[in-house]
Amino acid sequence: MMDELKAKLTKYGQTHVLAHWDKLMPEEQESLRAELQAVDLEELQRCYTRTMLDSPVLKLDDVMQPVPSDFMGHASSAPEEQLQKWETEGLRRVSEGKVAALLLAGGQGTRLGSDRPKGMYELKLPSGATLFELQAHRIRRLEQMAAEKFGKQGVVPWYIMTSGATRPATEKFFIENNYFGLDPKNVFLFEQLQIPCLDNEGKMFLATKSSIARAPDGNGGLYEAMAKFGVLDDMIKRGIEDVHVYCVDNILVKVGDPMFVGFCRDKGAPAGAKVVGKSAPHEKVGVVCLCNGKYQVVEYSEISDQTAEKRNEDGRLTFSAGNIANHYFTVDFLKEACAKHKQLKHHVANKKIPHVGADGRIIKPSEPNGIKMEKFVFDVFQFANDLAVLEVERATGFSPLKNAPGAAKDTLETCQRDLFAMHRAWLRAAGAVFVDADDKELPDEVLSVEHQCEISPLVSYGGEGLAERVKACPRMKFPVLLK
Repeated sequence: MMDELKAKLTKYGQTHVLAHWDKLMPEEQESLRAELQAVDLEELQRCYTRTMLDSPVLKLDDVMQPVPSDFMGHASSAPEEQLQKWETEGLRRVSEGKVAALLLAGGQGTRLGSDRPKGMYELKLPSGATLFELQAHRIRRLEQMAAEKFGKQGVVPWYIMTSGATRPATEKFFIENNYFGLDPKNVFLFEQLQIPCLDNEGKMFLATKSSIARAPDGNGGLYEAMAKFGVLDDMIKRGIEDVHVYCVDNILVKVGDPMFVGFCRDKGAPAGAKVVGKSAPHEKVGVVCLCNGKYQVVEYSEISDQTAEKRNEDGRLTFSAGNIANHYFTVDFLKEACAKHKQLKHHVANKKIPHVGADGRIIKPSEPNGIKMEKFVFDVFQFANDLAVLEVERATGFSPLKNAPGAAKDTLETCQRDLFAMHRAWLRAAGAVFVDADDKELPDEVLSVEHQCEISPLVSYGGEGLAERVKACPRMKFPVLLK
């Protein structure tokens, strides 16, 4: 068996990983042997060659086109009756058990100063809720809304892709919190896959003398993981047809958003993207567009200043559909994506990769010394003949938690600010008046993150159902917490 393994390693130029073999204990040798046997070296070499040696296109200006108007929607300007039509269709499908939510939750809160999964990060809201709790409660309220409207109790199963690093803590957190009121059989945790880390010549690094250095394969590894861990099969068995895929860090995310689902169904598209309008031409965000007739997300670094600043006759940026990692897929499309996952090209991240050197000592480089290859969840857009793109207001649709306190944006404070502002707007629309300790009315312009206002998702999913609460107490003093 070892002769066969050595022959395979020799063929692909990876024999260096056995440099310390003779110094390993028998159980360590067996562990390394099993790990190496499981690596598809032919596929690894193919991915490396395709990723590193293909001629890169530095700028994509000449091949870019905006999303066709027939498949582009704007929630802020669409007629109210159209918005209601989309939402009603989405709720109908929820009531029929056709809709699932898929959460990308592999990230840790390292940049936030936490070693816990980001979904468990303490948001310091009046309720004490975490991102996981907010999202679970939005699913519960969504199911309730659909049942109230159509008289049928549909289930929105929640598929959660963790990483090897976050799976144990995530699972324990859900168990300790009784799955936040969801039925455990409708919460499906699975792990993102990992891929060996390579040096710049495509050689695998050793993390220890008896193990390969690995890194998660990016959120675009979703499709291989779905097939491997039975997620796709479970969706098919349940009769799911529509899947909402999103990232954990958006505090405002509408899980299973019925309006978005209804919009995508109305357009007849197999895939969809919810976007926000770029705040400025050079905002560091990818844009959803067509390139050589295929849909993709083009990063800001791949566009010249001239193209980034290009505007339509109405003054809007031509390429304004800012990607927020909030997507829709039909299950039929996911079947295709899972079958074609090997066609997705990896993206390269140059990294400082600690590893075991020839002398057996751990080397911690001060400069990038290798690459981590990853795929992105939106890379499958290229397989879609049509892509439905719905632009929503940033203030009500996108506020990510990415950076530590003190950063310029996407911090805990900006998330709190945006959530509180949205909930204050909901209550004002329902007739509420905010007052100070002396019962003096407070206008919007004096309100800030200090004026805490939180509405549990179990009370309201998107601003609905607040009239009776407000009628009972129309003049509200801060902090406000409706639960």
